[in-house]
Amino acid sequence: MSQLFNRATLWMVDRPKLVWGLLGTISIIAILGYWNPRFLVEAWDANEGRRLPPSSANTTQSPAAPDVDPFSLDADAVLVVQSDAFFSPAGATALRDIVSELEAADYVRNVLWMDRVPIMNIFGLPEPLFPRSEASAERFANAQQKALDNPLVRGQLLSADAKTLLMMVQFDYLFIERDQACVAGLREIFERTAAQHPEVELSLEITGRVPIYLDIMKTRDENVVRYQLIGYGMVLLMSVILFRGIWAVIVVAIAPSLGVFWTLGILRFLELQDNPFNDVVLPVLLSMVGLTDGVHLMVQIRRFRAEGMSPKEAAREGIRHVGLACFLTSLTTAIGFGSLLLADHEIVEEFGLSCTIGVLLTFIAVVTSIPLACNTWLGKWIHKGHSKGIIDQHFGRISLVIDYVLRRTKLFCGLGIGLTCLFLAVSLTLRPDERLANLLNSHSEPALALKTMDVAMGGLERSNVRIFWNDQVAADSPEILTVLGEIHRILDAESLIGHPLSVHSLLASLPGDGRTEDRMSMLELLPPPLKRAFFRPEDRNAEVMFRVQDLGIAKYGPVFERIETKLAAVSQAHPHFSVWLEGTAVNRWKNVYQIVVDLATSLGTASVIIFGVLAVVYRSLRIGLISILPNVFPLTVAGAFLAVTGQALELVSVCAFTVCLGIAVDDTIHFLTRFEEERQRHTDQSRAIREAFTGVGTALIMTTVVLVCGFGTVMFSDARDHKIFATMGAITIGSALFGDLVFLPAMLARFAKPKRSQ
Repeated sequence: MSQLFNRATLWMVDRPKLVWGLLGTISIIAILGYWNPRFLVEAWDANEGRRLPPSSANTTQSPAAPDVDPFSLDADAVLVVQSDAFFSPAGATALRDIVSELEAADYVRNVLWMDRVPIMNIFGLPEPLFPRSEASAERFANAQQKALDNPLVRGQLLSADAKTLLMMVQFDYLFIERDQACVAGLREIFERTAAQHPEVELSLEITGRVPIYLDIMKTRDENVVRYQLIGYGMVLLMSVILFRGIWAVIVVAIAPSLGVFWTLGILRFLELQDNPFNDVVLPVLLSMVGLTDGVHLMVQIRRFRAEGMSPKEAAREGIRHVGLACFLTSLTTAIGFGSLLLADHEIVEEFGLSCTIGVLLTFIAVVTSIPLACNTWLGKWIHKGHSKGIIDQHFGRISLVIDYVLRRTKLFCGLGIGLTCLFLAVSLTLRPDERLANLLNSHSEPALALKTMDVAMGGLERSNVRIFWNDQVAADSPEILTVLGEIHRILDAESLIGHPLSVHSLLASLPGDGRTEDRMSMLELLPPPLKRAFFRPEDRNAEVMFRVQDLGIAKYGPVFERIETKLAAVSQAHPHFSVWLEGTAVNRWKNVYQIVVDLATSLGTASVIIFGVLAVVYRSLRIGLISILPNVFPLTVAGAFLAVTGQALELVSVCAFTVCLGIAVDDTIHFLTRFEEERQRHTDQSRAIREAFTGVGTALIMTTVVLVCGFGTVMFSDARDHKIFATMGAITIGSALFGDLVFLPAMLARFAKPKRSQ
């Protein structure tokens, strides 16, 4: 395999025109992705459209839609307004003016607030919650109590203390010219109108589906350029310091730059550019991967150039010495990233595919562009500064470590195994969790508004309990209300469940004596839009809606389990009914342990394949087993760090663990490849280990420093997921170096089978 790979790469070194053609072709494809990724699809569709006859008109009529649109509390944007003076003449006037001005904007379709809820009196007469501005203080006090008694208002549009009010805004997307402008426009209208009522102190926070999405996109767009420039600048600076030669840095930088450029362009063909990890994390990650292999290759080329070889000869020898190792590192890294494709989460799966594509393209860039650049005028000075770098000058002191380790192999083997087991035990205490706020900048307005909603309204997110009944239950059966009443009592017993709402609570609010369960005949008195929102007799189902706070879905695990147990008892007591939990929060709770499954699947698959590849390549199962410890050790360190700092196991953790495994194994491969070469020359096992350390130690330390600095820059990102990913990356890479320079030599000296003398 080594000979075949070397023959292929050396063949490319000897044919620069072919390499130029390959680089140009891939670059043109990437440019097309940046320019118009749907160009080929549109051209194909246009051609197919010319060939196909026009289709006949569809004469099938869709079934008639219901005559009544159900009442809905859903909104594109939620205005969270806070004040102590809602129920006052000035407060009522200010709120009505604000709503009027909001609806005057062409991009606002309507605004639902507590003065717009359907009429709940049994006579259906207009009865606004707010009196006129000239009404007495007593009427406003009565109006406040009336609003709090209304189940459509309390906990849905007004907090229990009447100090937080929600305005649910629906957009008319035909009139939105710029995404950010719609949310900024709401704030501008609110503040301008509120300023006309200085006697009322009103504060505003905006959240909801659209503001949250826009905040995620804004954070992404701000971080894309900023942290890439900071990361690349830091990597460039550290490379200059370590190499002590600007020309070597320029040549090395070509490969990761091409890899990132190609990958981001080609991902647009697959419509993967909007993945939250593909804008900041992926470019920095690919830069680190490309730089790692590039540094190993450049260290060898510089050494051969310093020994007097021509640029072409040095490039050939450099490829021959580390080309196979670079190929194996790229292969194992791609395997690690590719294992994320087995995950059940779409974001993780897309990120794994993107990383796999990126690693393969970056490897092509490394083995083609660096030797090619070394054969140009850039290669004339790449050896300048060789042996003057910081690591080169002090490598003799670092080499003392290997002597110390080889004299105490039993101690360091035991220490490595013991620490790995200890950190693994700590890592196993991690529990999976998910929070919506984790996707946002913690200081952004939508994130702060989410916290306000949690405290004042019981949360922004909604879920529900759905009930179905069979055809033996009449549409006006009192048993329906009986079942709904039992569900309400179950939900009311849970402090984390916010404000259940159904036809049961609506009927309970109507005047009259007697039990709510006996009021089925009054159901027809409810406004049809309101009744259809929670009760659909033609489908034989009803629902109870409730709010869920953004505290982390793991906290709702015991709550939902208790509710499901009690709901099962309700179904048993009423055999004609089926009752179950559903909704986005419930689905996330049910799927949260999929995070653990995804992590075990991706890590387990990647580990087995990677170590299997190493055993095959080095033709030694023993070597494959020895390589496990120095690569598992850094993962357990990262896991223990998360556990000790109180973090949860999240989607970003699944990605980071698997990615870190793919990167951490790179140094092990370079060390083992050099060790195998030295074992062919020396029968003394310890000498082979020392020579391997001397041969690759400089590159290992240099790449680790650069990688840690590169990941370190992303730690300052506004996005929490980016910070966690970068922190785990830096910790893993740093501890991987320790494992490869301390534990791996000890394991090789103690357990590797010596080569027989030739």
